[in-house]
Amino acid sequence: MALEPVRLLKCLADDTRLMVALLVFRQGELCVCELTHALDASQPKISRHLAQLRSCGLLSDRRQGQWVYYDLAPALPAWVRDILAACAEGEALRLEALQAQLCDMENRPNQQCA
Repeated sequence: MALEPVRLLKCLADDTRLMVALLVFRQGELCVCELTHALDASQPKISRHLAQLRSCGLLSDRRQGQWVYYDLAPALPAWVRDILAACAEGEALRLEALQAQLCDMENRPNQQCA
């Protein structure tokens, strides 16, 4: 199913889903534990929002051992990336703080800091 603007915008209308999507947009592939750490939210809450982001076609996932990693869906149209870039610009300060939290995470599976 093709990603439609109304469906995407409804999916991003929730603050947690927006920040999850923007972190993945900025950082690349992230696992649930990284998102729970950065957003200071429970694992069930983050998992629920990740499921919705996958359902609307924005994110894809892959399993590697005990970890499930989430990334932007591979064939996203340019207009979706443009929307994410504009939202990231609007949330730049907040995203920087969340990315700093990620860099401070001990035992991080994806030991990368952007």
